[in-house]
Amino acid sequence: MWRTTAAIAAGKLARTASRLRGGGSGGSALPGLVAERIDPGFLRSTLGDLPRGVVVVSGTNGKTTTTKMVVALLRAHGLTVITNPTGSNFTRGVISSMLPEIPLTGRIKADIAVVELDEAHSLKFAEVVAPTHALLLNVARDQLDRFAEIDHTARLLTRLAEQTTGGVVLNRDDSFISRIDEHVGPDVTVRWFGVDPSIADRLPELQEADVRFEEADEVPPAGPSDGLLKPIDDHHFTVVFGDGHDVGPVSLRQRGLAAMINATAATSMVRLVLGDDFRHAVAAEALAKVTPPFGRGEVVDVDGQPLELVLVKNPAGFTVALGTYGTTPVASMVAINDNYADGQDVSWLYDVSFESLREHGVAVTSGVRAYDMALRLRYDDVRVDSVEPDLERALDVFLADHADEPKRIFCTYTAMMTLRRMLAQRYDLPDFGEEATA
Repeated sequence: MWRTTAAIAAGKLARTASRLRGGGSGGSALPGLVAERIDPGFLRSTLGDLPRGVVVVSGTNGKTTTTKMVVALLRAHGLTVITNPTGSNFTRGVISSMLPEIPLTGRIKADIAVVELDEAHSLKFAEVVAPTHALLLNVARDQLDRFAEIDHTARLLTRLAEQTTGGVVLNRDDSFISRIDEHVGPDVTVRWFGVDPSIADRLPELQEADVRFEEADEVPPAGPSDGLLKPIDDHHFTVVFGDGHDVGPVSLRQRGLAAMINATAATSMVRLVLGDDFRHAVAAEALAKVTPPFGRGEVVDVDGQPLELVLVKNPAGFTVALGTYGTTPVASMVAINDNYADGQDVSWLYDVSFESLREHGVAVTSGVRAYDMALRLRYDDVRVDSVEPDLERALDVFLADHADEPKRIFCTYTAMMTLRRMLAQRYDLPDFGEEATA
């Protein structure tokens, strides 16, 4: 116990120092690294005995949004939830974001933990704390320098499912995820989420296809407790369950098919966790109140005009973003970094079609790979007005030249974090930690 207390004290001190140096509100991994070094079993000590267990959300796309939705649904049902709301999804990031909620005794006053974890770090987490539940979203090419190939990512998620003790929720429409059910323990409950067959033709833009398997053979039949997405329009949908207890219609603040799929996944997970305590009307109301996490479709009011931050990090995600926002006549900026958290191999940009940007062009490209991005756009005959690698100067130019029109910035993770902090300093935005608990 003394080691855990020392780890918490040191982590809190490191967090305070990080904030004083401008490191944000818990987004820095340093406090978690300090705590983990002092007490390697820190997560087990703090999360190992929660009454409702630990839910791990993992997969390539949608982790942060889906995690926020799961937390909102559980809290709406009266549970006290501890989570890592900043999107820092390594084990040390989980610890950093949770430190403000953990007293020096290490005894957390919570019913359940919901943690978003990177595919590789989910296994490091599971070595210390076995998840009671796992929600596995999808598999796509992402951070090629880390994960090398898509099969490796699928194997990581399979191993996570193998270590889950209570229940697993799988994406029935993702061929890499759907067959994981063959690997879960005999006493582990398996549930599914997916889309209604009537919109199955819209899935290819969202997912990677595994050409070694026939899709028809890979899609399991929907059961009475499995959630299927039935969209109404870009914001409204119903989650249909085979037992007739549907959730919705739901009005979602974040638009697009991907956001609605995330909501379907979150609803299916919470229904499994809560069992008979799940209330469908409560779920619909809670989802309607969820705002987009920072940088994931978040809209900032910039002098009376909307500026939308859109996170992009792989071909599937960028394709979806362009499909959701690409035809809207707004000014666009693209900021691409190649730091470790972004993935240092940016060759994936050549697997994205940017034709939808031709009509209006791109005002500025920025970030470490500003020139690479400009070159990529040139191959698709997309006009680029300026190239400015420095993010702050690029933002200044972008805001000044397009002051009287709606704007959006497509950005990789570390570029988004930097731009979000700059915007927070200039406009009335919640801090990362404040946004997560709002």
